[in-house]
Amino acid sequence: MDRQWDSYAEFLEEMEPRLRYALVARFGAERGLDALSETLLYGLRHWDRLRILRNPTGYLYRAGCRLAWRIRPRLSPTYQPPSEGRLPWVESGLSAALSVLSPRQREVVVLVGAFEYTHAEAADVLRMSRSSVQTHYERGMERLRQALGVGDE
Repeated sequence: MDRQWDSYAEFLEEMEPRLRYALVARFGAERGLDALSETLLYGLRHWDRLRILRNPTGYLYRAGCRLAWRIRPRLSPTYQPPSEGRLPWVESGLSAALSVLSPRQREVVVLVGAFEYTHAEAADVLRMSRSSVQTHYERGMERLRQALGVGDE
């Protein structure tokens, strides 16, 4: 078990941030993080089979997506934002503009635009071709620009 745990721990060190970003991008912070927890537990239980796959991260992402739909939203305490000095500037209409995008466009735009994934990295995590990532990114960014009223300047 120790050898299996060590192998999974090495895999987690590299993969967990990418999987977390992808699930949060798709399902939002609360549901995405809950799905991540369930997915990592699933990955540990099935590591003997997962480690021989060509793309175990992609497999776990798909498992996380399935698990996220089973998670019931929790009632959260009243949100308290961090102090003003720690908040980065974010366009006030960004949240509403992101909701205009399809789920796939939103995933790609967040991964590539916000988390600085390359198209190849996003394609690997989302299990799609690089050209599809490029297309979803371009169309998603165009829809965001339109929703925010931003020109091509």
